[in-house]
Amino acid sequence: MDMAIPVALIDDDGDLRRATTQTLELAGFAVSAYDGAKAALDELAADFAGPVVTDIRMPEIDGLQLFTMLKDMDADLPVILMTGHGDIPMAVQAIQDGAYDFIAKPFPADRLVQSVRRASEKRRLVLENRMLRKAADEAQETLPLIGQTPVMDNLRKILRHIADTDVDVLVAGETGSGKEVVAQILHQWSHRRKGNFVALNCGALPETVIESELFGHEAGAFTGAQKRRTGRIEHASGGTLFLDEIESMPVATQVKMLRVLEMREITPLGTNEVRPVDLRVVAAAKIDLGDPEVRGDFREDLYYRLNVVTISIPPLRERRDDIPLLFSHFAARAAERFRREVPQLSEAVRRHLASHSWPGNVRELSHYAERVVLGVEGGGAPSPSPQSTGGTLPERLERYEAEIIRDALASNDGDVRRTIEALGIPRKTFYDKLQRHGINRGGYASRK
Repeated sequence: MDMAIPVALIDDDGDLRRATTQTLELAGFAVSAYDGAKAALDELAADFAGPVVTDIRMPEIDGLQLFTMLKDMDADLPVILMTGHGDIPMAVQAIQDGAYDFIAKPFPADRLVQSVRRASEKRRLVLENRMLRKAADEAQETLPLIGQTPVMDNLRKILRHIADTDVDVLVAGETGSGKEVVAQILHQWSHRRKGNFVALNCGALPETVIESELFGHEAGAFTGAQKRRTGRIEHASGGTLFLDEIESMPVATQVKMLRVLEMREITPLGTNEVRPVDLRVVAAAKIDLGDPEVRGDFREDLYYRLNVVTISIPPLRERRDDIPLLFSHFAARAAERFRREVPQLSEAVRRHLASHSWPGNVRELSHYAERVVLGVEGGGAPSPSPQSTGGTLPERLERYEAEIIRDALASNDGDVRRTIEALGIPRKTFYDKLQRHGINRGGYASRK
């Protein structure tokens, strides 16, 4: 069962305070009521999980002064002002200064409840984004392989346990799951980190080139070999050699690679000189090399030589709880790269993150985050989601309408004329709906 959303209520009128508290509690909120601004300020903190509802006319510190103080504490804290008729001009100015809403007295109970409910949803999204960004920052600083699920915790423990050994490692995982990241971590967490980390994709080079790339050659070893070339294996001596898509390595090269693993020496093309090498090999495959029917021409003896330690990286669909954290990390990185603001996690994006199968794994998620930051991706067409959004039919329609407006603003870079045309509504209706749903049009303006 979900916990009740907290609401801070400040009103010096005892009767109104008790009546308003009862209204909000009947709507399912957990109300902390205060008879003045000072009492509220003594308890409220920047991480308060809900909105603040305050009267304007109060002794000592009035509602507008309280709003300014709360804004200094947390600019994203939603503040709803309760106003008498004579205070409406002041309340309108406060809205322009960032207050969430104002409600003129006397007001119907439903008007207050709806405003508090929308403000609570906005607060939830803000705090969720903050939490994800904080977790992503901490992960970036301490754990290069990001994820908080048990399977990722276990993977990091295994990597730390074997990183500082010289054992060769076979990494298994689907395309885009992070096999090279694992190889880099094994290198960075080992005593070999002062040496070179050398990567070679065996599936990206033709058979006529791969042996020269791996073993090097002497000048004149073959047509076009005009000067001596140090191979990837020799260049990785003292460090780590990462062989991606090793299942694509030609059979003839596999034979020579097996000798390298057994003898730790190479013979470059065009010479009989044997050169010792000190390296650790991390190989990656996107198929199960342990299955004879799957590995095809890949040599069984090379597989067993590599299979001293096998690390399996789970696909993203099997650790879905990590997806929001990873998205937040990639979005922050993309925002820095493209010099954009990190966008709030909209409901459309949240639905896509939760429902998509991510066949391209972490790489696909990274590219999706970049498109969201650039404003060319919104998570798909808006559609109502009864499973994830409860409430009455009018409440669901309210949320759906707000989502459509936000998507239209995002698609049109916040341009009012184009957005109104896309929605097919009058300008006054558009602005009324922005006010009702608490949508800030400025947040969708193009930053090109």
